[in-house]
Amino acid sequence: MAHPLQLGLQDASSPIMEELLYFHDHALMIVFLISSLVLYTISLMLTTKLMHTSTMNAQMVETMWTILPAVILTSIALPSLRILYMTDEINNPLLTIKAMGHQWYWSYEYTDYTDLNFDSYMTPTLDLKPGELRLLEVDNRTVLPMETPVRMLISSEDVLHSWAVPSLGLKTDAIPGRLNQTTLSATRPGLFYGQCSEICGSNHSFMPIVLELIPLKHFETWSTLTS
Repeated sequence: MAHPLQLGLQDASSPIMEELLYFHDHALMIVFLISSLVLYTISLMLTTKLMHTSTMNAQMVETMWTILPAVILTSIALPSLRILYMTDEINNPLLTIKAMGHQWYWSYEYTDYTDLNFDSYMTPTLDLKPGELRLLEVDNRTVLPMETPVRMLISSEDVLHSWAVPSLGLKTDAIPGRLNQTTLSATRPGLFYGQCSEICGSNHSFMPIVLELIPLKHFETWSTLTS
């Protein structure tokens, strides 16, 4: 999760988030190079009085400043489209979970089990235990198996919400009357925190998401005891 004074993104915990981090660094390097070139050109224009007459009417210069931006945009667009299609792929999920947004809590249903569903409310500040995070902890965590393809079906029963977990690279809108889907596969165990990322009313800030990723054998034991 994020920590105070953090400048970069959260550590990647899924293959998709790793790709997003690489793309972020790639695009940031291009922006840095362009900014350096523009700053260098401006500084030259302000500090020198020399003027080359051949640059006033040069076909080669005009051709270069037309082609070069197109090449740069292509180098950004192709990796972006690749990641966009990767986020939409659903490769034989072993588990399907339906998340429904409400004002202002989430409800989860494990569709592969007969009777395994619960509501997830934010834990009030006065009820927090030592080590738990204010405004991020919930009374019922969503337990999932790690290193396993999981399909999330996301919708809403009232207004627009958004189910987002930054460290897993997930952000999917919850729209009333529409069922959106996304997939996740965590590469390591742990607690992963998220929040509703769509302004949905007065208590929008109090809809946390907590995913608890555990090994598959422990998940099977948990599901048996819970259901």
